[in-house]
Amino acid sequence: MSTADEDDDDGDDREGSGGLRKIIHVDMDAFFASVEQRDDPSLRGKPVAVGGSSGRGVVAAASYEARKFGVRSAMPSVTAKRLCPDLIFCKHRFDVYRAVSQQIRAIFRDYTPHVEPLSLDEAYLDVTADLKGIGSGTLIAEDVRRRIRADTGLTASAGVSYNKFLAKIASDQNKPNGICVIRPGEGAAFVAGLPVRRFHGVGPKSAEKMAKLGIATGADLAGKDIAFLRQHFGSFAEYLFRAARGIDLRPVRANRVRKSVGGERTFADDISSGAALRNTLEDIIDIVWDSIERAEARGRTVTLKMKYTDFQNVTRSRSVTQPVSDKGTFTAIARGLLDDALPLPLPIRLMGLTLSNLEREGDEQPPPDEAQLSLL
Repeated sequence: MSTADEDDDDGDDREGSGGLRKIIHVDMDAFFASVEQRDDPSLRGKPVAVGGSSGRGVVAAASYEARKFGVRSAMPSVTAKRLCPDLIFCKHRFDVYRAVSQQIRAIFRDYTPHVEPLSLDEAYLDVTADLKGIGSGTLIAEDVRRRIRADTGLTASAGVSYNKFLAKIASDQNKPNGICVIRPGEGAAFVAGLPVRRFHGVGPKSAEKMAKLGIATGADLAGKDIAFLRQHFGSFAEYLFRAARGIDLRPVRANRVRKSVGGERTFADDISSGAALRNTLEDIIDIVWDSIERAEARGRTVTLKMKYTDFQNVTRSRSVTQPVSDKGTFTAIARGLLDDALPLPLPIRLMGLTLSNLEREGDEQPPPDEAQLSLL
């Protein structure tokens, strides 16, 4: 199952004009599961999954105790239970997760107005010119993590660097409850030693294709010229070329406009029966709605995507006058779109759902002014 959040690309390019930024990526550790363990002491130290435990349930989040057994988000609950027989399932409480997320964002804004939330549990901060005059991205990240722990009882990991790509990779480097700093001049060497699967945007299929081309690490990727990458990866080539060299020109955008939230699943075996498709749709609804909740997204258009065995893509959409704000409405629309598509002319190999025409309360702050950097 893959998920995608689409954004616009507007924004200033301060790095491209010669300046470096100080960027922090903060990522909460096993956020949903950690909130449940915090609020119920009997769960602490035990393998916990947030999600439904029924036959068609899906894991929305897993504690680190559960991850040791191979339990991961978006995994069917029956698979998770098989991997970890002692796994404890908790029903999600998105109202609580949102409230904690707001606490955390309030902490961020004590240091900078330039906060770009990616979901309830992660965000970019541009602290090039921080409000407290601290001047060091590393010290700010440590202080943010300390305050999160003191105010919420939860731990966060952080990556500090001079662009978003590196900061996000760094935040995952020393999880949980860790920090990693990639300083100016260190980006290309750091990326060179990473497996390509660690690159944001490189999924299992892309990684498999790269492996066949002899590309396993960032260094392997950096050894390919742009013509080779365009030949094999099309429009994805420019991103890969830059990422392999630790380059990312995107600014932190507090007024980021998200276009859609969705996900899709490619089947191991083609599906043609209406009953099997309806069962599969329920799984996709669960996973996509979790992504929608994480993004705090509300939208007016639901789109069903199907790819037939002849690789033809077909989409069906329905728009409503009021934003879809609950799972029941989203489910009803998705089921109706599938019913309208049946019977299928051919079996399908992929199905996906997307919520678009989004309405989201964003951070309407102006982009930061260019500032001279001291060392991170």
